[in-house]
Amino acid sequence: MRKRILLTTLSIVLFGIIISNSAYARKQKVLVFSKTLGFHHNSIKQGIDAIQKLGLANKFEVDTTTNSTYFNDKNLKQYAAVIFLSTTGDVLNNEQQAAFEKYIQAGGGFAGVHSATDCEYNWPWFGNLVGAYFAGHPNQQQATLNVTDRKHISTGHLPEQWKRKDEWYNFRNVAQGLNVLIFIDEKSYDAGKNKMGDNHPIAWYHKYDGGRSFYTGLGHTEESFAEPLFLQHLLGGIKYAMGRKK
Repeated sequence: MRKRILLTTLSIVLFGIIISNSAYARKQKVLVFSKTLGFHHNSIKQGIDAIQKLGLANKFEVDTTTNSTYFNDKNLKQYAAVIFLSTTGDVLNNEQQAAFEKYIQAGGGFAGVHSATDCEYNWPWFGNLVGAYFAGHPNQQQATLNVTDRKHISTGHLPEQWKRKDEWYNFRNVAQGLNVLIFIDEKSYDAGKNKMGDNHPIAWYHKYDGGRSFYTGLGHTEESFAEPLFLQHLLGGIKYAMGRKK
């Protein structure tokens, strides 16, 4: 009788470990969504390749799609984070939007890259999740970035001033309560007609509606996804969205 109790107890413990490990394994997975109904960035291919390599090196799986039907309750549950990689336009219908809202409210993670702010203009919840909407950009050029928060997982490796070339977005409808990681110095480049002045964030994170959100305006160019400093920045943002601390 005692042996039977011990075996039963051991079985329950082992079963619990299996279930726990399975849940952990499911949470070590991200979905890269790159649907475009507006401008299509040529760098999306390089971005997908780079994130897949980051996943292999950092022990998380990467699924990729342009198919918005992936946004349903059952499917989204398997992902620790969803990455909008240079999405543009109205990419989700009402039912898919509702499923994504439920996913975030249940503790899911979001990471937006570059033109993730150039989509879903008629969905205010998403605007607050991503943190702002695109307002325009000047020509690609070098600019100076001021890294004001170097304690975050996405910026700890960066210099206080980071000079690089990209397509620099101006924003509108910037959400309240963002934790800004990087500001761009408008005196270091021609910001164009939609300039924002001294308060021009370009990367940030925040907790929103039960989940986690990270956004970086960097990543327009194909060359970005071969740049070590940017890749580490992107990886840190993905890890934050996944709920990882290191």
